[in-house]
Amino acid sequence: MKPINKEIEDLVFKSYLEEIMQKKKFLKMNRYIQHGTTTCLLHSVAVSYYSYRLCKLLKLNIHEKELIRGALLHDYFLYDWHAKYKPSRKEGFHGFIHPRIALFNARKDFKINHIEEDIIAKHMFPLTFYPPKYKESLIVCLVDKACSIYETFNKHAYIKMTNKVVDAKKERRIIGKRINLYN
Repeated sequence: MKPINKEIEDLVFKSYLEEIMQKKKFLKMNRYIQHGTTTCLLHSVAVSYYSYRLCKLLKLNIHEKELIRGALLHDYFLYDWHAKYKPSRKEGFHGFIHPRIALFNARKDFKINHIEEDIIAKHMFPLTFYPPKYKESLIVCLVDKACSIYETFNKHAYIKMTNKVVDAKKERRIIGKRINLYN
């Protein structure tokens, strides 16, 4: 019985992922490295997927759509934070200000609600001084930290997860491009 539930849950996740990936601008996240060799796009997909899987594992009553979409958009800042020049340089350090930039971009390009906004705005707590208001925000905040550590020390992070959640070969290539998934 459990494999069927997991397959259904993966289909739910894929449906929200595909909806967000319809926006070509979202795919620009693949241009920028987040941690190690992992792109912002792959990092965001991983944080979203593992946040969702954790909630299912713990049998938490959550807003699935908001959790998945908010996590997918949590790092939607669209610049190379490793570069000398970046849009945020005058405003402060990337770790402190990128949630505001991601929220601004997400509001501009997607219709998001208050839970999704909270996920995006507070995923860097405690660097962002206000704590997450919703359990979905807290889960994403914690999973984001775990994924960041994993990506920093693993050169080929998420190959199995990518194959599992993305059906189309073209989309797998887009997401997995920087991790040499298709040599």
